[in-house]
Amino acid sequence: MENRIDFVNWLDPDMSIQILTCLDDLSDLLRVTCVSRCWRQYVIANGLCRQLCLRMFPQLSKVVHVVEQRYGTKEPAEVGSSNFMEWQNLEREHRAYAFLARGCTTFPIRDLISEPICASSTDNYPEESIDNTLEPRDVVAQRASYWSSKGNSNPAEPEMLLYKLMGDLCVITEVSIQPFEAYFQWGLPIYSAKAVRFRMGHPKSPVDVPLGESYKDYENKFIWTYTSQEFPMAQENRLQTFKLPEPVLCIGGFLLIELLGRVQRQDMDGLFYICVSHVQIMGRSLSPAFGIESPEPSGKFALKVLSYAQPTLDDPSSIQSAYLRRRVGQIINILRGNAVDVVEYEWGEEDDESDDEFVL
Repeated sequence: MENRIDFVNWLDPDMSIQILTCLDDLSDLLRVTCVSRCWRQYVIANGLCRQLCLRMFPQLSKVVHVVEQRYGTKEPAEVGSSNFMEWQNLEREHRAYAFLARGCTTFPIRDLISEPICASSTDNYPEESIDNTLEPRDVVAQRASYWSSKGNSNPAEPEMLLYKLMGDLCVITEVSIQPFEAYFQWGLPIYSAKAVRFRMGHPKSPVDVPLGESYKDYENKFIWTYTSQEFPMAQENRLQTFKLPEPVLCIGGFLLIELLGRVQRQDMDGLFYICVSHVQIMGRSLSPAFGIESPEPSGKFALKVLSYAQPTLDDPSSIQSAYLRRRVGQIINILRGNAVDVVEYEWGEEDDESDDEFVL
């Protein structure tokens, strides 16, 4: 019989790790764990799934430990040797990072905006608030739908739009922004920015989440785990997509859009404005499978595994939440005396078999 050599046992440990870290696909790494019990223990003991995730998303270097919800937030009582407890911790990390790597590449891609938080300034609040940027239509109930900054005589003055995403952990691939064309002004001016930049992170504490019309002091309130390059923006009335060079893991669930520079002056007052009609943030939400726990001012946090189930695109809870947000917006408009266009919510067959329509 032909002699075979197990390189994991025969080679220097550093050389074996160097060979296995060349595997940049989770499926290949998991196949390695199926070769033998020895290889599986080697992958787990050396945290190769964690190393794979770190290569994919360097932001994960801030993880201090992993918590599995099914075991609760507290570790079980110490039973047996310290080696046994250490091996349990290694197995838990292996499961968590293996599923995390899978989720970052296979969970459904969707629009990740949960709700708009605030803008650095708003010209006419609430008629021209950041809430309007979630509406893809330019005109709603015979009124223009857009966010507008306050006017400024300095064309270099930036503006910011802050959004809460659909989970504490999201993989962002691209952000799309549509500048607003003022069809009711002479010459159809388009109030775009010169460039855009994106930041992702989390507030230093829950009370630091800004509330209200505007928010300027964002720099000292948030921990930004990622800052993108600057992307030039065209002065065109279309949804412009800014694709990130690599998918980015947003830790904390907040994304800041920085609108850098102004190009359009309003004839009425001679001031420069930036106006946006629609924003989309596309990627994969790792919620409800993953969350974060106890984020520190240093940026360190615990990775929390809430479920090992694969989420679906048509998550009823997220769909109904969006439906309720639209209904609340319509009620607010009615209370202001504005007519509204009722947008029907399409229930799936498994959600409700009746033919009743849910309208105001």
